[in-house]
Amino acid sequence: MRVPPRPLLMGLALTALLPLAACSSDKPNASASSSASASSGEENNTGAHSKFFNQADYEAQLAMRSKTPQGPQGKPWEQMIDPEMVDTAKYKKDGPYKLCFSNAAVNNPWRQVGWKTMQAEAALHKEIASFTALDAEGKDDKQISDIAELQGKDCDALIVSPNTTATLTPAVTGACPKVPVIVFDRGVDTDCPVTFIKPIGGYAFGADAAEFLIDKVEPKGKILALRILPGVDVLETRWSAAKVALDKSDLDVVGVEFTDGDAAKTKSIVSDYIQREGKIDGIWMDAGATAVAAVEAFEDAGLPVPPINGEDQQDFLQKWKDSDLTAIAPTYPTYQWRTPVIAALKLLKGEQVPKVWNLPQPKITQENLSTYLKPGMPPLHYALCGCEEMPGYPKKWGGKE
Repeated sequence: MRVPPRPLLMGLALTALLPLAACSSDKPNASASSSASASSGEENNTGAHSKFFNQADYEAQLAMRSKTPQGPQGKPWEQMIDPEMVDTAKYKKDGPYKLCFSNAAVNNPWRQVGWKTMQAEAALHKEIASFTALDAEGKDDKQISDIAELQGKDCDALIVSPNTTATLTPAVTGACPKVPVIVFDRGVDTDCPVTFIKPIGGYAFGADAAEFLIDKVEPKGKILALRILPGVDVLETRWSAAKVALDKSDLDVVGVEFTDGDAAKTKSIVSDYIQREGKIDGIWMDAGATAVAAVEAFEDAGLPVPPINGEDQQDFLQKWKDSDLTAIAPTYPTYQWRTPVIAALKLLKGEQVPKVWNLPQPKITQENLSTYLKPGMPPLHYALCGCEEMPGYPKKWGGKE
């Protein structure tokens, strides 16, 4: 079976899915080929597709948005879409188990919420004797070293959330023959892991946001696209899907800018474009952590906030409600941090798992906003943590009892 190029976020929530200023990245190839014409993108200021764009994967993810997942009701972190199951009998062994985790970073709110959720999941399982985690601090070289170190700790299974895609591929490939590897969140360019866990993916996120703008903004409206940084698969595919939709639309993409995930820089960029263009009719974002800063740029200019996408971060959801925004929040659910622990235990018990474990990826709309806005939770909490029924909620996640 061919495993598709891997979506990463951040979102990072990817929502900010990345270690931002501190992280290295796999630079996209500006001359990469794609089924969409580069010239049309250049005419619309969207440029050419990155090397991560894959037409078949794009089409598959967009189709998955309308499919019903398999699995237990009310537990989306255990559900799966279009699974192709793999046999894990060769990994079966008696517990208790030693699980190990190489984490890209915990240096943004999305990852912090996810890490708390993963630890809470591990605590639910008495058959886990130890759970050893190393934090790469957003550094490829440290994560390569971390993966090598963990291979010497007698791990029964190794979970990896890669910092960047291409650079971490050799380290993951080297670990696979020695220990069953589970990759999640961001991907690698090898199919050697037993399972790769992700929400539907970046294409679905990017398309959801772009389609919303196409629906809400008048033809010829001016769109500003805000990205975090290049070179991480899930962010690249988010933008690729948006590019496809926007290039086919009657909207005018007046700029595509990198914000480094910095709120002040985001606000400055939006303010500059408002002054330069006279008005901006819609904001597309590849991650929503700085969405409130973008909104504030319009408020500071005394202008109505145009249609915008954010993510399931509480500050954006609260701003959306309080200011009655025209908005949507595609998501990269933090509940995915529960799934690798569940997958590790399944394969160590010899139970089948999907080769690519596609989790549901809900989107927040005006109709369901109240479901995801969580009273008493901190501004940087992500609503789709899947943690509400876990011991210690909401206090362990920074909320009020």
